[in-house]
Amino acid sequence: MTDLDRLTAEKYVLLTTFRKDGRAVSTPVWAVRDDDTLAIWTVADSGKVKRIRRDGTVTVAPCDVRGRPLGEAVPGHAVLCGPQESNRVRDLLKRKYRLLGRLTLLGSRLRRGEAGTIGIRVTVGG
Repeated sequence: MTDLDRLTAEKYVLLTTFRKDGRAVSTPVWAVRDDDTLAIWTVADSGKVKRIRRDGTVTVAPCDVRGRPLGEAVPGHAVLCGPQESNRVRDLLKRKYRLLGRLTLLGSRLRRGEAGTIGIRVTVGG
């Protein structure tokens, strides 16, 4: 089983991005497999988006809902998705997380609008 297979089987993954000074910032997020990448969905103006825009170096690890790691972190490279790709990520999350995913995505769209969230693609392993 590959790192990508293991991570996409988890309900939550711990996405770690890095500040300019090198300090790590970790956040538990939902993630789903999209071809050969790990796809993540988040608020468009979040700190992690700003850090990824500056430097796509990340690590990802399986975790629980509170962000406690449940396994080893693997290195990865993250890129932000455009509007069409972000919609694809939302659709994949709805399939994986079913009713909870649909309700969460709907609530977010009502609060923030469609452009208020963004997809992130992580290539695992470098």
